Amino acid sequence: MRPIVIAVMMVLLWAAPGPAADSGFKEGAREVGKGIKEAAKDVGKGAKEAGREIKEGTKEAGQKIKEDAKQVSKEVKEGLKETKREAQKQGRTIGEWFRDTGKKIGEAFRQMGKDIRKFFTGK
Repeated sequence: MRPIVIAVMMVLLWAAPGPAADSGFKEGAREVGKGIKEAAKDVGKGAKEAGREIKEGTKEAGQKIKEDAKQVSKEVKEGLKETKREAQKQGRTIGEWFRDTGKKIGEAFRQMGKDIRKFFTGK
């Protein structure tokens, strides 16, 4: 029976809060609170720095995209100019072909008309 009484007394002493235990708990809680507050400040500073770095990174990426777009635009314009020149040359050649063909056809019809008249009139 004696060991049971000793065990119950020990449990009651450990379970019952005393003034020394209370102040220790409060001090510990204060320290934890201060630590959390300082950690939050550090995290806030880190977030600001990360935000600045992200902003600078996006600026650099935007500048690179802008330069690439300008280069592509320039190359497309040059390609269009070259294509236009080729099309104009081709258009001239096609136009010349139609003109020459038209002349030959006209010449052939005139000759045929002369031949038909000569056949019927004998002149």
